[in-house]
Amino acid sequence: MEEKVKKELEEFKKFKENYYFNQKELKEENGKIYCEEEFLQDEEEIIGETGKWINVGFKLKSSFSKMLSNLYPYKFQFKGKNLNSIESFFQGIKFKDKQTQEYVFDYSGIEAVHLKNASDYNWKETGIVYWQGEPINRFEKEYEDLIDELYISAIQNPIYRGVLKNCDKPIIHSIGEIKKEETTFTRYEFEYELNCLKDFLRSR
Repeated sequence: MEEKVKKELEEFKKFKENYYFNQKELKEENGKIYCEEEFLQDEEEIIGETGKWINVGFKLKSSFSKMLSNLYPYKFQFKGKNLNSIESFFQGIKFKDKQTQEYVFDYSGIEAVHLKNASDYNWKETGIVYWQGEPINRFEKEYEDLIDELYISAIQNPIYRGVLKNCDKPIIHSIGEIKKEETTFTRYEFEYELNCLKDFLRSR
């Protein structure tokens, strides 16, 4: 591991041990969803940003919403591999074959999301994902540690680091999946990781 990433990862893990995260509740009323009394979404519209929060979504209008999305095309190195987005990691680990996985790393954004249809392996049946041919249980701490290293690697990209550091509102992700069995990164995991990372950077 690159020395800078290793040092920052250690600092982040210590920060995370004492970090209190309270996920914001989404309330539904008359077909509309609200967060902290602010309108969030209905069947026709999703709000990206209010005075109280930033809702992450690549297709939303707010610049923060787009740039905090895993779909945004940030280039960075992770464990010696070049990735073109954070999303390419989350799609790549659904492929067993190392070489195919590296092809996935070349994609970013929505393109990477669609690549799951090219895999002949369904990780949901076993709960096992792969990093460079090595199996990892999605539900174990080893996976959480991998995610921490992923995001610390990603913030070595100065643009991603900058947008997180400049974000002065709580981050939510209303369109995220809820169950771990259905996704490699749930709404809760995403919100926890990004809010913790944001506050870690802003505290330095």
